[in-house]
Formats: sequence, C-alpha cells, structure tokens
Amino acid sequence: MALTGRTALLAALGSLPIGIWDPSWTGILAVNAPLAVACACDFALAAPVRRLGLTRSGDTTARLGDPADITLTLTNPSGRPLRAHLRDAWPPSSWQPGTETEASRHRLTVPPGERRRITTRLRPTRRGDQHTDRITIRSVGPLGLFSRQGTHKVPWTVRVLPPFTSRKHLPSKLARLRELDGRTSVLTRGEGTEFDSLREYVPGDDTRSIDWRATARHSTVAVRTWRPERDRHILLVLDTGRTSAGRVDDALRLDASMDAALLLAVLASRAGDRVDLLAYDRRVRALVQGRTARDVLPSLVNAMATLEPELVETNARGLTAAALRTAPRRSLIVLLTTLDAAPVAEGLLPVLPQLTQRHTVLVASVADPHIARMATSRGNADAVYEAAAAAQAQTERHRTAEQLRRHGVTVVDATPDELAPALADAYLALKAAGRL
Repeated sequence: MALTGRTALLAALGSLPIGIWDPSWTGILAVNAPLAVACACDFALAAPVRRLGLTRSGDTTARLGDPADITLTLTNPSGRPLRAHLRDAWPPSSWQPGTETEASRHRLTVPPGERRRITTRLRPTRRGDQHTDRITIRSVGPLGLFSRQGTHKVPWTVRVLPPFTSRKHLPSKLARLRELDGRTSVLTRGEGTEFDSLREYVPGDDTRSIDWRATARHSTVAVRTWRPERDRHILLVLDTGRTSAGRVDDALRLDASMDAALLLAVLASRAGDRVDLLAYDRRVRALVQGRTARDVLPSLVNAMATLEPELVETNARGLTAAALRTAPRRSLIVLLTTLDAAPVAEGLLPVLPQLTQRHTVLVASVADPHIARMATSRGNADAVYEAAAAAQAQTERHRTAEQLRRHGVTVVDATPDELAPALADAYLALKAAGRL
C-alpha cells in the first residue's frame, strides 16, 4: 500500500544512511530529491507570520493577588491554515512562581480568513504597571518539519493596585461611626461638638447637656444631643523615604502604611470628611486632592499603585512645607512614617511645631512583630541576647513615641496586621472627642 504524508516521509528518512538525518529543527544535512521536495512543500504550506493581525482587549487594572485576563485576537488573512505555537511574554512578576510556562504558551489553529481568541491569565506578584513584552509565533507546516517564526509588538498595560486587605475591618468601624453619628439606638451621649437636636432627659444624661431655656418652655427637662463634626479635612502623608523600604514579615513597610491609609480614607469619607493624599521623600511622589466621597478610594489606589520606596533620607522640612501647602486650613494630618529614634529626633521633631500649631497631628508607624517575638525568647545564650536587644529597641521606640506625645501628637504604633484598625480607632476617638 502506498504511503502518503508524514508516514511516507518517515519511511524515506529511515532509508537514509546513519548520520545523514539531523533530528533538530535545523533540518536535514543531506537528503535525496523526493525528501527535499517534501520538506520544501511543508515549508511553503506553513502560514506566513508577518501578515497576521493581532489586537488585545481585557483587564487594565487588577488588585494584587487577583487574576487579570488579557484576550488576544489573532486574524489569519492568508489562504493557508495557521497551525501555531504562541508565546505571550510578560514580566516575571506578572505570574505566580512556576506558572509562567503554562499560562503564557498557547497552541491554536486558525483557518484561512478567520480569527481566533486566546486568553492569557496574569497573576501579578507586585504592585505597579505591568507592560507586555512581545508575542512570538511559530507557524508549523502540515508535516511538522519546518516552521516560520516571527514576533509582534501588541502593547498593553495592566496596573496592579494595592490589595486593600484591611477592608475586612470596615463594617465594624462603620458601625462604630454610626453610633457616634447617632444613627442607631446606641447613641453615645455627650460626644461630638456639633449640635444635633433636643430630646427629653433620661437618667444618666450629662447634666451639662441640659438646655435650660428649652426646659423653661416645656413641661419636661430637655437636653441637647451632639454629633461628630462633618466636612473636616484629613491629609494622609506617606513617607516614601528609605525607612519605608524595610521589610516586615516579608512585606514592605510602605505597603502596610498604604493599607492602613486606605481604610482610614474610606472611613473618613463615609463620615463626611474630605480626604487628600500626599506621598513625599525629597519630592512629591503622589498628590490626590479634591476628590468626592465616591471617587476617593479609586483615586487613592490608582495613585498608590506605582509608589515605591526611595533609598534616600526623607527631607522633613520639605515634607512639612508640602503638607502645609496641601492643607492651608486646620486639618487632621496623618503622617505614616517611622518611629526610629534617629530619623524622628533629627528630622521630624525640629519641624513638628510648624504642624502642631495649626493642625491636629497623628503619627502612625509599622512595628516589627519579630521584635516582640525576640523579646520573649529564652532557652539559651543566643536567645537571651536577642531578648535584650529587642527590649532595648522597644524602649527606644517607646521613648520616641513619648517625645511626640509631649508635642501634642497622637501616636499609633502597631504591627502590620493591627495598624489599619488601630489607626481607624484613633481617628474615631479624635472625632468623638471633637478634636478634628
């Protein structure tokens, strides 16, 4: 029975002397005439690569840890079917470790004049803008011996946003805010500084809240109720200097600070306050101003996405000047920075009076939980030395925080997991006390 196609070709190859056939993609070193014709036909029948049409669509943003699907539409305008191996190349940080080969490589067949869509699923491992590199396509002939290969540039960018893991704390903080605002039955009496309404006195009310004029007009004792202030200005200041580059539990201090800032921003915007953002080290890295409550979260995460720590010492005087320009009227300035003794003593403390005389200042810092674990370690000489070093570090940190408090600054010092809710609680406490 006559052999055709690949079977005939393999039979011809098997009849060749040993050493004449090179099985690599470089081809055949020495062939007879029928085999040469078969190879030439295989090459000629492979669809051209340069004329292919490629377009992209899909996700342009994704939160860190979430997938992003990018669709590539490939059009074959030639009269030959396309049998292709395709690689969609992206930076290494676009994939989870070990998944790049499976996610970026595709096999497809496109009949003449038709189009096909393939989807590449990215799983970014870091924030920022991820730009596609290039698309490499290998068009294989019907016998699979020869192929045409080429590359195409089809630009696409995916912005990877902060994950905002602290949003799980938002419901409980909003419930506390509603209590302060008097929108639930658990009204906290006497808190806030803005007059809300009059109601009848009940045992346990603060007698200082009795409105004697209203009482004289009625047959019952009337008391004034208050609600927290609204339409206050909150300025979030991210220190992006060298201290923000430190890693705590395998995450940047800057990332923990941004997560805490996002929770506070959402909470404050729900409370009716205006929220702005300033990121600074020796120059302004990001500035978000004048956003509505609806737009504040998208604007902040978009601005934070590309922020990276700068390995320079933060210019405290420049940061203070930028903060005062951004907040010309009385505001709550939330400075997310370090509590290390040297940067605070040499940088922040000398310029702190410029902020505290016009604004309410809150300093939030990321504490290293490893220090706390070291402080409790025992069992051998090395562990005891580690515990002593940790105790000294904690003492210096507490001393620095106490120096800031003596200047009227509210200090929040917490581990990455606890910083966001602790900062939200400090904001609610200031709001309840009427200090905003």
